[in-house]
Amino acid sequence: MTVPVVTASGATPACSVEYSVTSQWDSGFQGSVRITNNTAAMSSWSLSFDFTGGQELTQGWNAKWSQSGTTVTAANESYNGSLATGASVSAGFIASRSGSNAVPTSFKLNGTVCNTDTEPTPGPTDPSPGPGDGTPPALRVSGNKLVDAAGATRRLLGVNRSGGEFMCVQGRGIFDGPVDDASVKAIADWKANAVRIPLNEECWLGLSNINPAYAGTNYINAVKDLVAKVKAHGMTPVVELHWTYGQYTGNSAGCSDVHAGCQKPMPDMQYTPSFWASVANTFKGDRAVVFDLFNEPYPDRATSTTTQAWQCWRDGGSCPGIGYEVAGMQDLVDSVRGTGATNLILAGGIAYSNDLSQWLTYKPSDPAGNLAAAWHVYNFNTCSTASCWNSTLAPVAAQVPLVAGEIGENTCSHGFIDQVMKWFDDRGLSYLGWTWNTWDCSSGPSLISGYDGTPTAFGTGLRDHLRALNG
Repeated sequence: MTVPVVTASGATPACSVEYSVTSQWDSGFQGSVRITNNTAAMSSWSLSFDFTGGQELTQGWNAKWSQSGTTVTAANESYNGSLATGASVSAGFIASRSGSNAVPTSFKLNGTVCNTDTEPTPGPTDPSPGPGDGTPPALRVSGNKLVDAAGATRRLLGVNRSGGEFMCVQGRGIFDGPVDDASVKAIADWKANAVRIPLNEECWLGLSNINPAYAGTNYINAVKDLVAKVKAHGMTPVVELHWTYGQYTGNSAGCSDVHAGCQKPMPDMQYTPSFWASVANTFKGDRAVVFDLFNEPYPDRATSTTTQAWQCWRDGGSCPGIGYEVAGMQDLVDSVRGTGATNLILAGGIAYSNDLSQWLTYKPSDPAGNLAAAWHVYNFNTCSTASCWNSTLAPVAAQVPLVAGEIGENTCSHGFIDQVMKWFDDRGLSYLGWTWNTWDCSSGPSLISGYDGTPTAFGTGLRDHLRALNG
């Protein structure tokens, strides 16, 4: 919700401030300030205001935040101190509260009292900002939409770049195919604005069964480099945990190996919380990076009831049918937030992320209020019809942002994803095609036949659609 601070109107004020409460919960809230300088250009800035309801600042971003008594101060970072005449800058914070959440009534910029205009008009809806826009936005949840710092609606529309989940554990490298600037630019040339990057927890953590050349620091640096290249082309990087530790040999097992050599039904408590704490610490200073907690949970294949599956999904622990201690989605949210990271988090449902029927009921608690639902769909999934989407997806999308982290079909054509994209377009939702790899599209969904962006017949459907949307 936006809480405008209104004072006297008339002559243009020296500066104006829009103060917004973007989300709140029983013991705290997330807020933001947007500062506009209406006087001479300044090389540094410091904003101050008072909390009058007992609120206590706990963390912030895009400014150096501090609190002394009731007075809160936000001073510029080294990268955003310059504020030209008419220019604006935004910064955000999280604070604790008890009882009412009184809104500050006075703001000072470099000691000068600011007035604020009437309630700000929401920013223009920018459903699919294309490449070349510079650094991608820091995304946050606002109701059931993803928005940027200015409050403009954003959609994630792009592709998956597979390889980081399997090459390292197989001893063959880190990525499958090139990840140089030219290959990333080819993705941007499709007018994609997001790239999902699957990862392997054993490789990131540098466990002893992984070739050191592809593990630990070497692996982390390679991922960081790809994330930087994706951002340099104006696209949002989504880092995602795909393959994990833990032996599972039950129904629908992908492999019998204890190591992270296939998709497991759930993440493991032994390593996954450490993985996410490390990833979150690596990227918490960059809120343009999105965290996708676990690729495709399927505890429903191991448990005897759907209720058990959803309880396992959220709470972890000793789950029926799974022989290792499970890390639930709540454990992973806690691991990320325990680092101070406030990045957007995605959490996929059960049945390989194809079932969101009880996602709202078992939604993990997120103190940062920055959690969205993830969903996957292929033509061979159970929930692959508009009637299923209307009954199970629409209620979720009405409450929280919904991102289809993988869409695809194994027909080497695009008739199915055309239906998916239309359903999601009609509702302003996000989707990413699987996958930007040069595999045989008749044996699995592959968007390209060359890393220069040459599409398969399947990929042509996604490419042409993205170009039509983003111009």
